[in-house]
Amino acid sequence: MQDTDPANPASQAARLAAWVRLEQTPGVGSATAHHLLSRFGTPQSIFSASHLALREFVSDSVARALCGSMPDACAAYLDSVHDWLAQPGHTLLTPDHAAFPPLLRQLAMPPLLLYAAGRIALLSAPAVAVVGSRNATGQGVANARAFAAALSAAGLTVVSGLALGIDAAAHDGGLRGRGSTVAVTGTGADRIYPRRNEALARRIAEEGCMVSEYPLGTGPSPGNFPRRNRLISGLCCAVLVVEAAAGSGSLITAKLAADQGRDVFAIPGSIHAPLSKGCHSLIRDGATLVDCVDDILIPLQVAPLASVAMAVPECGGCDAGQLALLDALAYEPVGADALAVLAGSEPGVLAGQLLALELAGHVERLPGGLFQRVKR
Repeated sequence: MQDTDPANPASQAARLAAWVRLEQTPGVGSATAHHLLSRFGTPQSIFSASHLALREFVSDSVARALCGSMPDACAAYLDSVHDWLAQPGHTLLTPDHAAFPPLLRQLAMPPLLLYAAGRIALLSAPAVAVVGSRNATGQGVANARAFAAALSAAGLTVVSGLALGIDAAAHDGGLRGRGSTVAVTGTGADRIYPRRNEALARRIAEEGCMVSEYPLGTGPSPGNFPRRNRLISGLCCAVLVVEAAAGSGSLITAKLAADQGRDVFAIPGSIHAPLSKGCHSLIRDGATLVDCVDDILIPLQVAPLASVAMAVPECGGCDAGQLALLDALAYEPVGADALAVLAGSEPGVLAGQLLALELAGHVERLPGGLFQRVKR
């Protein structure tokens, strides 16, 4: 479907009002709405249909709601939508809008409305989702940021869910390249969750795009995020999982991506690391193992950029003892006692070196008294 009479503001206002009313009608969920649209074509046609015609598809009470005048509550919500749209950079996309993302049209049940803030062209650009744990390790955050920056430098838009940990790092990396980033939220577009990502969200709205299918005013709820995940994968040609525990929500996104025919990539980790279990499971199930960004770009037929984007800076400022300790530490989590044996250091000296390396961002202290080198 395409916009009807785009030059007529009154026609556009009526069209938008019909879409909003359809979304807001009690008893009309996504499945019912799409069923009605498949029969009547447009929301305006639904509201113009007779009670008898509607009764073939919905209950008597829903049919009466669709036949009657717009309820006061819906009219008030429509006013709030107009107020939101009056703010710079805000757009409300419907499936019949020319800028509605083409990949989302292919979903079994596309969102009825997409509330977007920012560059809506990014919603139709070639994109890769980068997702993972909220409780990410320092290495996972560094990997997410580096891979996202490289993907963005290659011209791919980085899509994620604005959560803490891997998502936030992915958005930050995406903003560093020409591909930029899209944040798909599990709240209304007028809400920012989590609050700790407020500054990041505002930057994304200015330089990238924030998008939600939830009505304005919708707060965070556990049930919202699996539904959000289908849009994250749906907007993309591939999904990269950076870190994920067994049973992680990121695995839901990966499964949705596979079901949607998207490529799935996963970064492996230590066999001892809980946040590697999900990625290893994906790889066993057929996901592509990734250890550099070329492993993503080449299958997607994008020019390789790994040699530039994934370059690792030297450990500037480290003395000979600290460099030797980093070589002994490698990238496997290890306890201080075992590390002292590997490095041949006295415990007092070792503690000072570890603290200095931790403050410099070269070493991460993990739960259980373990340490791990961070490759940046």
